[in-house]
Formats: sequence, C-alpha cells, structure tokens
Amino acid sequence: MDTTTLYRPVGPNELQLIEHSGWKEFPPRLSHQPIFYPVLNEEYATMIARDWNVKQSGSGYVTRFRVRSDFVARYEVQTVGGSICKELWVPAEDLLEFNQNIVGLIEVIAEFHGE
Repeated sequence: MDTTTLYRPVGPNELQLIEHSGWKEFPPRLSHQPIFYPVLNEEYATMIARDWNVKQSGSGYVTRFRVRSDFVARYEVQTVGGSICKELWVPAEDLLEFNQNIVGLIEVIAEFHGE
C-alpha cells in the first residue's frame, strides 16, 4: 500500500484531542473551520507551529502521519506563499474519511513553547 507522509502543526488543545483518540485521528473541525489543512513538508509545519501556534496558545507541535496515497490524490496541492508553503485543503465534511485513511499512528516530532 502506497502512503503519503503529511504534517500538521497543532496547538495544545488539538494535540490533547489527538492523544485522546489514541493518536489515530484528528478532531472534527469547529463550525468556523470549514477546511482541514495538512501540510506537505516538515519545514512549513515547523514554521507554523513555532511562529503561529506558540503566539496563539503558548505552545506548538508538529505532528507527522501517513495517509493512503490513492485517497490523498483527490486533493490538489495548494501553494499558499513561498515554495515550501504547500498544503492540502480537505473540506471539513471529508475529515472522517480522511481519518479512516490514516495508516499507523499520528506522532509528535517537534514541540515549541513560549517564554
């Protein structure tokens, strides 16, 4: 089975919900969050976790996970800034199916904390 490695920068609240799932899924989006944004590279995820999540919530984490490549192929890669800023725009209503296509566990590979 082919898989694609993706990353997701998260704050402490989302991380707690991921942990509560047994490291198997991302929590449902809130009503004001119509899109789930996994990113394609660790550098971009690190930038968001360090520079945005820490400012917003005091800490930021980079998660890494694998998803079935045939499932991920339905989403076009979006470049939202510089060449490293690549992400997928997964509609919130697809998140349950997205979670079902995660292979293995979601892991935390980096963490950042404010002063």
